[in-house]
Amino acid sequence: MVFRSPYPDVVVPDVSLHELLFADLGDRSDRVALVDGGTGASLTYSQLAGAVDRMAAALAARGIGKGDVVGILSPNTPYYAVVFHGVLRAGATATTINALYTADEVAHQLADAGAKMLFTVSALLPNAAPGAARAGVSDVVLLDGAEGYPSLGELLAGDHPVPVVEIDPAEDVAVLPYSSGTTGRAKGVMLTHRNLVANIVQCGPILEVRDASRILAVLPFFHIYGMQVAMNNGLHVGATVVTMPRFDLPEFLRVIQEHRTNLVYIAPPVALALAKHPVVDQYDLSGIDTIFSGAAPLDVDLAAAVSKRLGCRVSQGYGMTEMSPVSHAIPDNRDDISVGTVGVILPSMECRLVDPATGEDVGVGERGELWCRGPNVMKGYLNNPEATAATLDADGWLHTGDVAVIDEGGLVTIVDRVKELIKYKGYQVPPAELEAVLLTHPGIADAAVVGVRDAEGEEVPKAFVVLQPGASLDGAGVMAFVASQVAPHKKVRVVEFIEAIPKSSAGKILRKDLRARETAS
Repeated sequence: MVFRSPYPDVVVPDVSLHELLFADLGDRSDRVALVDGGTGASLTYSQLAGAVDRMAAALAARGIGKGDVVGILSPNTPYYAVVFHGVLRAGATATTINALYTADEVAHQLADAGAKMLFTVSALLPNAAPGAARAGVSDVVLLDGAEGYPSLGELLAGDHPVPVVEIDPAEDVAVLPYSSGTTGRAKGVMLTHRNLVANIVQCGPILEVRDASRILAVLPFFHIYGMQVAMNNGLHVGATVVTMPRFDLPEFLRVIQEHRTNLVYIAPPVALALAKHPVVDQYDLSGIDTIFSGAAPLDVDLAAAVSKRLGCRVSQGYGMTEMSPVSHAIPDNRDDISVGTVGVILPSMECRLVDPATGEDVGVGERGELWCRGPNVMKGYLNNPEATAATLDADGWLHTGDVAVIDEGGLVTIVDRVKELIKYKGYQVPPAELEAVLLTHPGIADAAVVGVRDAEGEEVPKAFVVLQPGASLDGAGVMAFVASQVAPHKKVRVVEFIEAIPKSSAGKILRKDLRARETAS
């Protein structure tokens, strides 16, 4: 059974991402496009468009053009957008690199992507420089400056001609972010100009971002969520995007207060801090209209706690890097939809739910792996036809690896991961369900659940728990709390207290790290 969006299909313009965002600035020219939340330094739309052109010209002068790949390793700043869009304007592909990567990880991505050049900042040189060297990338430019390296300012000061580049939106790869997909080592996700343009247009009817919006961009631009939903969606409508280089709770709250950001994109760990940390009460957050969560499931009770405390709307969506990234979201004009769901299917998308065991489609109210198809779905994984074939089938369906349910109203709920379901005595135990229960305990600050083997070799749920400061709770108490709220086969049977739950920059629990702790012990 194929499920479709309740919204009519959208028309996807046959243009490059640069054309979509900058071809006609209209009355946006003098409006502020980007602001550094820390320093207040800003770029208007006309200044941004001009800098992007100069960036493209400088790249062309250095021999960078269509078919080339340029790495970007930097925290969020207004000039991240200049470099990113300058690379695309030159006809090249941007591979965005996690700012927390080690030198080996930087080297792997640069080499795997075939990058010819790297943009970074001085603070990241201890990993960037050796990483680039190991990958054979000698052209390293700094967004700020350091002795022995050319700076972005020097490149932008040049007077080279802006290159004339012919882009095939459907075929030419615009960005190459890296994702583990449904499983395995990070792979280069080939997203074309059309993929990115399509998803921006698809989000339009659902996420009502306006030119008057002030968007807080603390989610990293190297991640598809920050790149597309915060940066590119904001620039498309003429909003003001306020950047932060990293998440620090007091600074995060100060920036919201000072810049009166009304639209704040987060991942669930930030929601946890907003709901429970006492420092939140010291700031005026009345400017917030909507907090939008993505990248990992947001518990409904946690969302309600944030909404009540801050007096704002809390919403969420769902997607993957491989879908540029949004496939589902709660529409901004639907206050009747619970955050327990991820909302509706985006326009111009189709979805199926498929039983992982039988391969047969399931219907309304039944659990199945979520498959998605649409113009925002990736071209494939770079140089990895096997991984591409395992995720993207011949009919264009992307197999997400997530288990979902669709109700009669077309609302989609993600209930777990295909690969993360714990099988206890033949019964399926969804870790996300147990994590949601654990987070309702007032003494628990954060939690994660994975499957481990007991003495008999049976897979059982193990909870990793972070306590609130001053909380008095032992493993027996944790297990009893969960047991009082779930079916017997879902009970937590092992508990370990840790200082922090390992998570990716996008907020996803790094279950493989938790399993590695178990193996090491």
